[in-house]
Amino acid sequence: MTIRRRLKQSKSLKERLLEEAQNLREGAKLLPDGPVREAALKKARQTEAAAHMDDWLNSPGLQSPKRDDTPGPK
Repeated sequence: MTIRRRLKQSKSLKERLLEEAQNLREGAKLLPDGPVREAALKKARQTEAAAHMDDWLNSPGLQSPKRDDTPGPK
């Protein structure tokens, strides 16, 4: 059986996603106009959106519904 190596991340997911988006944007600046550049910019936007989703999911305002608030038979 193979032992799975675990890594402790030094940066949060949001930080890593935003860093990756920044790198993609900087790389896209060096590319000529065209589909490859557009794909890099699209990936950067998707990565930024993922960082915002991570923010939203980890926000203190997001709570699971209480038992009494759920629809259906009681």
